[in-house]
Amino acid sequence: MPGSRQAHVPEIGLRAVVLDIEGTTGSLSHVRDVLFPYARERLAPWLVAHRGTAPWRQILDAVTAHTGEAQDEASALALLEQWADADVKAAPLKTLQGLIWSGGYAAGELYGHVYPDVPPALDCWRTQGTGRFIYSSGSVAAQRDWFGHTAHGDLRPLLDGYFDLTTAGPKADADSYRAIAAELGHAPADLLFVSDVGAELDAAAEAGWQTVAVRRPDDERAAVPGHEAVASLTPLVSLTRPGQLHGPGRRAHAGGTKR
Repeated sequence: MPGSRQAHVPEIGLRAVVLDIEGTTGSLSHVRDVLFPYARERLAPWLVAHRGTAPWRQILDAVTAHTGEAQDEASALALLEQWADADVKAAPLKTLQGLIWSGGYAAGELYGHVYPDVPPALDCWRTQGTGRFIYSSGSVAAQRDWFGHTAHGDLRPLLDGYFDLTTAGPKADADSYRAIAAELGHAPADLLFVSDVGAELDAAAEAGWQTVAVRRPDDERAAVPGHEAVASLTPLVSLTRPGQLHGPGRRAHAGGTKR
C-alpha cells in the first residue's frame, strides 16, 4: 500500500514530508502544456486499441462507478473528454491519463519535470531519516512514471511512497490528510505538507499537519494566504531537522517570504 515503506526516523523531529507535484516539485506549465494535451489526444485511440481488454473494462467500470450510471465506450469517452477539457479531478480520468503517459514515458516521448532543488532535498531528508512521500491527484502509477523519468535520472529510490485520489481522497478534504497520517502511523503534528494550492494546505492544517506553501519564481499566481511561502525546497531541509517542530495545525516557519 502507499506509504507502507517507511524510513528510519529519529525519536524526535519531523517524521515525514509529503509533497505535491504540480507547481511544487515540478513545473505547472509542463503538466498543462505537455502532459495534459498528450493524454487528451490519445483518449479515444487508447479506448479503441484496448477495446475488450481488462484495462479497458476497468476504465468503463470506473466511469460508471463515478457517475452512478452505466456507461458504454462512447458515453464514457464523452465524459472523459469533458473532464479532461475542464481539468476535473475525476479518478477514472486520472487513471487513464496515467496509462497513456506510461506509454509515452516508455517510448521516450515524455519526461517528468523536476526542479533542480528537489533531488538534493530528497537526498538530505533521506540522510536525516525523514520520510518522503508524494500526494497528487494524478494516479500513483503516473507519479511513479513522473519521478522515474526525469532529467536528473530515476528519483524513485529517494521516495518512500505515493498517495492519490483513490488511496487517500480529495486533496482539499481534511479527512484525506487524516487518512494519510493514519497510514503512515504518525501524529499529524509530526507531518509536513508542501503544496502550491491554498485549499489543499488549509485542509492539511485543519487535520493538524504543518504546512508550507510553494511559489516558484516562474509562478505568477498570488500568494497563498495564511501559509509561509518558499521559492524552493532548499529552506525546508534545515526546517525538518530533529527538534524543530511546531504545534498541531501550525504553519511551519520556513524562512521564506510571504508573497
